[in-house]
Formats: sequence, C-alpha cells, structure tokens
Amino acid sequence: MATAALRRSVSAFRGLRTTPPLTSVFGAARPFSSTVAVKMPSKMPSSGALVDLAKGRHSIYKLGRESPVSDDKIEELVNQAILNVPSAFNTQSTRLVVLLHKEHERLWDIAMDCFQGLVKNGTLSEETWKGQTQPKIQGFKDGLGTILFYEDPAHIKPYQEKFPSFKDQFGPWAEHTNAMHQYFLWIGLESLGFGANLQHYNPLIDSAVAKQWDVPTEWRLISQLVFGSPEAEGQEKPKKPVEERVKIYGKL
Repeated sequence: MATAALRRSVSAFRGLRTTPPLTSVFGAARPFSSTVAVKMPSKMPSSGALVDLAKGRHSIYKLGRESPVSDDKIEELVNQAILNVPSAFNTQSTRLVVLLHKEHERLWDIAMDCFQGLVKNGTLSEETWKGQTQPKIQGFKDGLGTILFYEDPAHIKPYQEKFPSFKDQFGPWAEHTNAMHQYFLWIGLESLGFGANLQHYNPLIDSAVAKQWDVPTEWRLISQLVFGSPEAEGQEKPKKPVEERVKIYGKL
C-alpha cells in the first residue's frame, strides 16, 4: 500500500506540468506567479557557431561594391542589433545611421574634403595626404556602405541624475554598449558575406556629417563601420598567450 501511495504521489507531482492553468480555478493568473510555464527555445544556438564567427572576423580594407544580400537584409541586421544588444540600466542610448551606395560614397567625399582643408591650412602635408590618407579614404569609398555609431547623451543624463552614486560610470558604460553594437554588426555583416573594417574619423567629420544627414548635433559620433565585398583576405595578427590574459578560479 505504501508503494502504491508513493506512486500516486509521484504521478501527482509529474502531473503538475500538465494540469490546466490556474486561470481555470482562480481566475486571471497574477503576473508574478511561479506556476506559469516558460517556453524555452526548441534549439539553442551553438556556442561553436559564435566562436567560428569570432575567429573569422578580420579587418578587411580592400572592399568592393558587390552585395551578397539585399539592402533589406542589411537593414534587418541593424534593427536586430538595436533591439537585442544590451545596455547598462537599459539606457538604450546607442544610435545608428546606415549609409548605403551613393550615400556611403558621399560620406567619404566629405571626409576627403575635411582632410583637404587640413592640407590647405598646413596641418597635414601634401605628401602625407597624397601618399597615405587619400588612398586610404578612397579604399573606404570603394565599399558598399558605412554604419555610423552614435551615443545620445539625452538618454544617459536622466540615469545620472536618478543614480548619482554611478554618475561618472554611465559615460563608460555607454561606450561599452556602443562597442557591443559595433562587434555585433561587424560579425553579423561578415556572416552575410561582407568584409568590414572599423574607423574613427571623428571629430573631424562630425559637423559636416550631422549637417548632411540631419543628425542631431547633440549625438556623439563614436565610430564608422565600413563594409563591402571582400576583395582580399584579412591578415592574421599575433596573439598574446591566453595564460597571460585569463585567470580561472574554482574550476572543477
């Protein structure tokens, strides 16, 4: 009899997973109820896939204008970044501007104009401009698109006021968030078949870019991710030993 009772108890416990929702007994379920089942994804993504993407990421500087996907696919990837990359305190302060085709070319024409201004005022030598800077910028222009990464201080300041103990940390935290967007989109673009490289021509181009594309002047430009069809292989770079950079404690 004891065995039969135990079996009935175990059966009842297992039955908790299949019993009707509490709404059928007590009315509407409260949102904090621990009895609400959580549906897990049927197939979790492989960590190996993420590692492969990380290993395959390189700075590709020789780019072309062929695209392996539609512009809609690029837009979808950017939207997924802005929706799913986390931010400290959920500030969501990162802003993205995507320039494709002719608009992308216009960006790097603006950069050339800015540098030519430096040549005229003597800040940059003609030799350096023609021998180094101009060919480099032309290489960016030869690509398909550029993503501009911004931070909007208006969405950081309220949190600084609400949490004064962390006031000085929200700036660095915003930089961390922005960097995660950059990395997400870099490996995301490469997964679509593009090559990419990350540039930092701010603040030289900031005002001209803001004027051209009606970007709010208070937004702070952080970086520019240039992408296009990869016309050359990325170069492997030397890596310092893992043992010098990682410490693990409590490993079983």
